[in-house]
Amino acid sequence: MLDSTRNGFVSLALSTFIALSAVSYGAIAADRTAAPATAKVYFIDLKDGATVKSPLTLHFGLTGMGVAPAGIVFENTGHHHLFIDTPLPPDASLPIPAVDGKIVHFGKGQTEATITLAPGKHTLQLQLADAKHTAHDPVVASDVITITVAP
Repeated sequence: MLDSTRNGFVSLALSTFIALSAVSYGAIAADRTAAPATAKVYFIDLKDGATVKSPLTLHFGLTGMGVAPAGIVFENTGHHHLFIDTPLPPDASLPIPAVDGKIVHFGKGQTEATITLAPGKHTLQLQLADAKHTAHDPVVASDVITITVAP
């Protein structure tokens, strides 16, 4: 009887730990920084359908908010992330992952970047994130643009 009681206690303790961890994680993951509904991020001098040469310099535009480096908590600010040939993450409550060559973080507060792309068609999208690399609520992202890099 002692073993079954002990195993029952261990099982109950483990189940409780897992349940509380899930609740805690959900609370952390869902804790997104508010953004004004009017905030917009965009490419300043690059238009959908453009043909460009590589390397190319991108200039990031932002209205309704300001730019601050990652880790700096200041109301209505964030830092840029560039998505190259990849969609935004499906779960906006989780930090934006760093994916080499696909998702570029500009955590120092950069507002421009020079990138090298292979010849051909590419999609680009900007997303602003808070001090913890998490999307704002609502998400502040540009439209997806398609460009062609000339050989």
